[in-house]
Amino acid sequence: MWEYEHTAETVASPEAVWRLWADVPGWGAWNAEIEKVEIDGPFAVGSRITMTPPGDEPVVLEIVEVEENALFVDQMDAGDFTVTTVHRVEPLGNGRTRIVYRTEIDGPAADQVGPELGPAITGDFPDTVAALVRLAEGR
Repeated sequence: MWEYEHTAETVASPEAVWRLWADVPGWGAWNAEIEKVEIDGPFAVGSRITMTPPGDEPVVLEIVEVEENALFVDQMDAGDFTVTTVHRVEPLGNGRTRIVYRTEIDGPAADQVGPELGPAITGDFPDTVAALVRLAEGR
């Protein structure tokens, strides 16, 4: 298995972060690695998100877990490996919130695919989360 986690703290509320996550068509406002994004239903388990990175082929993700104002998990099933990303928001008290992005690549080909694909997927997490924080804080 290959894994990576990035965290950031903010004064934005979990609800403010959640509103941005649940607005899938608006993801491009805080994620520069998206040229186009669509969701085939509500922001709920079973819905599929199609993200197209700039100059690349579309990637289809399925939402596999949702806890409003707390987390959502998306997954890409490539057959011999699966990419799972957990997006979590945790209230810390004193008006602070932690945002966590965690990606795991698992399955028979994970040890081979993970070291190359993992950094390509997660390399923008610091910038993406920073932009999410700025927008959630209203800056």
